[in-house]
Amino acid sequence: MTSTTTRLLRLLSLLQDGTRTGRDLAERLSVTDRTLRQDIARLRDLGYPVHAARGPVGGYRLGQGATMPPLLLDDDEAVAVAVAMNIAADGSTGIADIHANLERAQAKLDRILPKRLQRKVTALRSVTDVGPAVTGSREPDAPVPAEILATLATAIRAHTTVRARNDAADRDLEPYRLISWQRRWYLVAYDLDTHAWRALPVASLTEISPGTRVFAPRALPDSDLVAFVLREIASTGWQVHARVTILAPAETVIARINPTVGVVEPLDDTSCLLLTGADRLETIAIYLSMLMLDFRVDSPPALVTHLRTLARRYTESTPPASH
Repeated sequence: MTSTTTRLLRLLSLLQDGTRTGRDLAERLSVTDRTLRQDIARLRDLGYPVHAARGPVGGYRLGQGATMPPLLLDDDEAVAVAVAMNIAADGSTGIADIHANLERAQAKLDRILPKRLQRKVTALRSVTDVGPAVTGSREPDAPVPAEILATLATAIRAHTTVRARNDAADRDLEPYRLISWQRRWYLVAYDLDTHAWRALPVASLTEISPGTRVFAPRALPDSDLVAFVLREIASTGWQVHARVTILAPAETVIARINPTVGVVEPLDDTSCLLLTGADRLETIAIYLSMLMLDFRVDSPPALVTHLRTLARRYTESTPPASH
């Protein structure tokens, strides 16, 4: 038989998941209805506002109290919270003093995490960089299972290969770094099949399995792997790509954008080429308008058509000048 303290903690954890019927709680705790009522009373005596509702959809639920009660998390929830806090601390949130608060919360969580979870969280933190949060994005999220990230993180730390299916083909990869940017995950890896460095969307990788071969780390393609990933995304990683001639010096354009928007190549002293991309034509049009510079679209033709439609709408929305 479990102790009263252990049972109360288990009851509190169940109540934090939402409304539970008395029968469900009693069965999960393997206690009688009378014991359950006594445990509910003990929680209330400890300051937890446990509300009861009668009827066919009734049950017990944990309400909002005057103070913050301890949270009980399962293993997956604890790892997810720890990693998310780390990403938020490294990125830009726009909230004053949030970094100090996140550091304190991280320290509290780190102190109580079991060692098996600490190893998983530490592995993810040590091999993850966060991309800049300096541009908005309308692109859909690409969630990745935590277990896949953990597998990749372990392989990165151990310098062991992984085998993953990508684009309907199995690939042997040497994994080097995880990059989190705009709610998406990317893996910097050396593809042993194509003998090329890749920035792979982790969401596109399936059937990932750890390899057995230990590899000696190669010279990296860039000292800044975040910049490497963002350049790869701009040039190859989107559904729609565009070549745009900007009628301004390359230095001027570079000062107005960041690597998430595209790659800038100088043409002469007064113009440059912008290689950019997105998952929608509309997003590229927004980027170009934010430059506040004259430009000429070289490709694709669909972007030219879209911009002409926007120009017509803007023109028609403006009343004619009075004489």
